[in-house]
Amino acid sequence: MATSSEQLPVVNKNKRHRKEKPWDTDDIDQWKIEPFQPDDNKGGVFIEESSFATLFPKYREKYLREVWSAVTKILDPHGIACTLDLVHGSMSVRTTRKTFDPYIILKARDIIKLLARGVAITQAQKVLQDDVACDIIKIGNLVRNKDRFVKRRQRIIGPDGSTLKAIELLTQCYVLVQGNTVSVMGPYKSLKEVRRIVLDCMKNIHPIYRIKELMIRRELAKDPKLATESWDRFLPKFRKQHLKTSEKTIKKNEKVAAKEEARKAAGLDTSSPAKKDKPAKKVYTPFPPPQQPRKVDLQLESGEYFLKPHEREAREVQQRKQKQAEATLKRRAERAEVYVAPKEETVPTVEEKRKRRHTEVDGDDGTARKKKKKKNVAAEDTDT
Repeated sequence: MATSSEQLPVVNKNKRHRKEKPWDTDDIDQWKIEPFQPDDNKGGVFIEESSFATLFPKYREKYLREVWSAVTKILDPHGIACTLDLVHGSMSVRTTRKTFDPYIILKARDIIKLLARGVAITQAQKVLQDDVACDIIKIGNLVRNKDRFVKRRQRIIGPDGSTLKAIELLTQCYVLVQGNTVSVMGPYKSLKEVRRIVLDCMKNIHPIYRIKELMIRRELAKDPKLATESWDRFLPKFRKQHLKTSEKTIKKNEKVAAKEEARKAAGLDTSSPAKKDKPAKKVYTPFPPPQQPRKVDLQLESGEYFLKPHEREAREVQQRKQKQAEATLKRRAERAEVYVAPKEETVPTVEEKRKRRHTEVDGDDGTARKKKKKKNVAAEDTDT
């Protein structure tokens, strides 16, 4: 008995009751999503009808009318009915008695959301695939200043769409920047990456940093040795450095010195341009400044305080009209400047041309100038 107990292998406490699974081989992909077939729906017809609706902008109406027959044809095999309401400007989808997949109504909702945001039907229909999802990122309320918002939104696209193309290639997603939203289609994991890039870009973090990180991760994933190791040492750390005032001054002086050396090497003048005259410092006095008059005091001085409400109102209206009239005159003068013809140079007359020619030949003091042509010089050389 002792020998038999010694020969038995030591089994982990957690794996004591596990059994062999001969049907579970390594060539089986455990993460593969099998397509949902009508036979998989054991419950039969749905008890309740589910529906979703979304509004679309006016400029999308023409396109949606053209492609709505294609939308109906795409959704019909899945048992989903769709309607286009041009009066209220909305699209809606709903389940029918033919619907067998309980999740397909959410995919149909995503299609109409993407169509409303400017995505083409050929691209939007890919959402019906099980491994493709969509995300609509709202960026309109992240930046208050409109000019700043437009610049940062353009930063996502990049010059000639290069940044957007790089994001699409690295994340295997379709990205469309439209108005106040960014529509994204692709795998679930990649949607998180794109959302992070877009939101960071609107927070003034350039997309190139995230793109660089994704490229490094992509290369590291190819190495099987690094599968169990941390990648932190390979990934770049972009942190904003908060320098002290002394460090800033040193850096500034170094830059100025480098510029001066470069100018010396190029043989340019190194003298710095004249600095702007600083305003003279005020003389310090320990006494506080004189007290400013109150609004009531100013009204008493001008006599406005004693006016009746309707008179005061009439006075304000008159002042406003006077300001408007002055502004109108100024604007008219600015507009009229464009139509003022520039001074034209008159063509010189024959007499003026003769006078000019005489002055050029004789000079201002009347003495004749000596002009020797090359031909005459060459002729004299030959004679000698």
